[in-house]
Amino acid sequence: MALFDDDEVDVRAVQPYEATKRYLCPGCNQDIPPGTGHVVAVPRTAPDLRRHWHRGCWRARHRRRPGRSG
Repeated sequence: MALFDDDEVDVRAVQPYEATKRYLCPGCNQDIPPGTGHVVAVPRTAPDLRRHWHRGCWRARHRRRPGRSG
């Protein structure tokens, strides 16, 4: 996911009981299994680029180089 400025993205916390699907975190390229709390980041100008992130990966997203995992 291209990085957007914080004021260009709506971020919503997904509680474990709400997480019913498996997602791939773009921050670490690892699974977010069902039942795991995480965040959904939705760019306001490109809602089709919505992505599900581990909370820690979302907080650290500016410290990672694009395309790097783990």
